[in-house]
Amino acid sequence: MTKPKQSKAQSPMTIIANDPERLKGERKEIGGSQSDDWNNMLYDQAAQTLWLKYADAATVDQRAHALLHAMIGIGPKDELEGMMSTQLLAAHNASMECFRRAMIADQMLDARRENLNQASKLSRTFAILLEALNRHRGKGQQRMTIEHVHVHPGGQAVVGVVEPQGGGDRGRTEEQAHAKSITHAPESPLRSPNKARDRVPISSDGQRPVPNARRKVHRGPEG
Repeated sequence: MTKPKQSKAQSPMTIIANDPERLKGERKEIGGSQSDDWNNMLYDQAAQTLWLKYADAATVDQRAHALLHAMIGIGPKDELEGMMSTQLLAAHNASMECFRRAMIADQMLDARRENLNQASKLSRTFAILLEALNRHRGKGQQRMTIEHVHVHPGGQAVVGVVEPQGGGDRGRTEEQAHAKSITHAPESPLRSPNKARDRVPISSDGQRPVPNARRKVHRGPEG
């Protein structure tokens, strides 16, 4: 009986964390890292998502350079942005391949529907990744800087956007907001020339005597 051969023990792998030869960052514009090993790995992962089965050598070279230029154009600033940019390209390539397969003529309706369904899911994934990348870069936040605000006595200052709750009250809300921003100077009340009773006299037409409704009416002789 022969004894099974014992496998040779693998030599332990030594990794130097701060190796200056591996932290030059010459390809940081691809993967956002000082480690070119990381940057090269991300490019290889993105390149695996290209459909190159029937492509000739010239097409492969053209698509490889196009992918490289796309990663440089996104310009990741750190490793997280490098991963998100790689997934963005992967989602784009996969969705376009599903769209291409959905356009193949003379195929079953179920196959066409499935390819379009997958392409739609991949497109939504692409949009979510793009939003996450913009939020990580701070592009999704809106900031409003107020330098000087002058509020006079009796006025109110409104900072922000005033939106009416209903369509019919829109004009009223705008008028109220405009009225709040204007300060009117106080005015003395209107006083009448009659200081004794302090009342405003009525018009001259109101001073005419009211005719007596019960006076006798003279009638002429009846015919």
